[in-house]
Amino acid sequence: MGNSDIRRLDREIRATTKKLEAVRRGEWWPLTSRERLAMTRAMASGARSIHRGRSTTGAENRMDSIGSAAEMRLNAELTALHGERQRLITEAARDKAKKKSSGWF
Repeated sequence: MGNSDIRRLDREIRATTKKLEAVRRGEWWPLTSRERLAMTRAMASGARSIHRGRSTTGAENRMDSIGSAAEMRLNAELTALHGERQRLITEAARDKAKKKSSGWF
């Protein structure tokens, strides 16, 4: 559980941060397939409403809620990654202190 694990977690944290920023900008690439499908259905529903001359408020609300759910999911993932990184750093420091204190001089 050394630096390689911490570096791996740092890469994952950077990737998740990029995904979160993309979701906040309204991009679809970080969404899961289920979220993309729901977003496409909401868009189709909105297009149908426009075609019939009705309001698209329901479809827009659905798309907003899907986006905010994806944002919450990525925030939770980021929090978990930060917690795991902190645990690894604490463990590495504890091991290092144990090695230092076990010397005979």
